[in-house]
Amino acid sequence: MAESEGVIRYRLDYLPGNLPPELDLSGLLLWFGRCRALGLIGQDPERYDGFAYGNISIRANLGFVISGTQTGGSPGLSPQDLAWVQDFDPAQNRLRATGPARPSSEAMTHGQIYRADPAANAVIHAHSGLIWRQARRLGLALTSPEVGYGTPEMSTEVEHLLASAPADAGAFAMGGHQDGVVAYAPDMDTAGRLMLDLLGRATSMAMG
Repeated sequence: MAESEGVIRYRLDYLPGNLPPELDLSGLLLWFGRCRALGLIGQDPERYDGFAYGNISIRANLGFVISGTQTGGSPGLSPQDLAWVQDFDPAQNRLRATGPARPSSEAMTHGQIYRADPAANAVIHAHSGLIWRQARRLGLALTSPEVGYGTPEMSTEVEHLLASAPADAGAFAMGGHQDGVVAYAPDMDTAGRLMLDLLGRATSMAMG
């Protein structure tokens, strides 16, 4: 199902400000660049109506820090491209954030992962047609194809999916969000390596 990318669907309470002090951003910035180089995060005029796609986040002492909206097209991130999401409420479809940038359209999904899995400290939401099309063969759970990205319904889907997923699952595909794949882990290196492993296995399957 094709859909526009990058459109914020929640009600955002945003006030420009600082990021959490003493939070190590190096892993987030590094893995954004690696995913960007592989096209897992990016921007292509031929895809998704030209909107940037993909986002990345890490847990903070309060909430989480996530790449800003429409930063997928940047060759690299700096702290000025990040947002600090301090609270969110799927029932009210509302999200509260500060930081230098406004948060990604998929921020509520990231928040739901952190809320549902206390062990998760890093999340990568990538776009890969290869992984997405091979999701079942890769053993990935899928959210409902009827549920769009960035919605309260997606937050509910993620909550239910993680509640029933094995403790070491670490990834799922978004059935209603074309090419959308999410990896989550206790640290950013593990989440990144999981995404690269999925990409490698999916590539092998497609070639076979």
